[in-house]
Amino acid sequence: MLASALAGAEDVGYRGPTACHAAGISYRQLDYWARTGLVVPSVRDAAGSGSQRLYSFRDIVVLKVVKRLLDAGVSLQNIRKAIDTLRSRGVGDLAGITLISDGTTVYECRSPEEVVDLLQGGQGVFGIAISGAFKEIEGTLSHLPAEAATTGEEIPAPPATSTSGADEPFNTGDELAMRRARRRAG
Repeated sequence: MLASALAGAEDVGYRGPTACHAAGISYRQLDYWARTGLVVPSVRDAAGSGSQRLYSFRDIVVLKVVKRLLDAGVSLQNIRKAIDTLRSRGVGDLAGITLISDGTTVYECRSPEEVVDLLQGGQGVFGIAISGAFKEIEGTLSHLPAEAATTGEEIPAPPATSTSGADEPFNTGDELAMRRARRRAG
């Protein structure tokens, strides 16, 4: 799969709208989180008006995790602490982590035994298996274009087909990407 090949490539990134689509967040959230240092694009940060941030695959996984923690009611302050821990991990390390939270504290679990230990406390908790977010984003990004960090050249996503088996393009909902594709086609 294309996203698998690109997941480890540090010279490939995804523009803001693509990162938003893959993580399920608004551009306003993405911009705020970048400006406040919660999730800063690791491929290329904005360098003034008109420049584009480029997010790595790992960055987008972290964006998705932040979104899920917010949706579960975890405070942004506690999310920042959890993300600081995740920030130092590579893509492969992230896939083996499950985050467990009781709504206030976020715990990192690396084994089923650690999850059971937390559950035995009798308190209500929820978990986020990062490997699940990883697979979701990998599937979404396989339909969306990437960009080479050094040249700025767009790396188009392979054309996807609908689940009906017809040879019609799959609608990704990324209007800008569709406009660019139409412009290139003539």
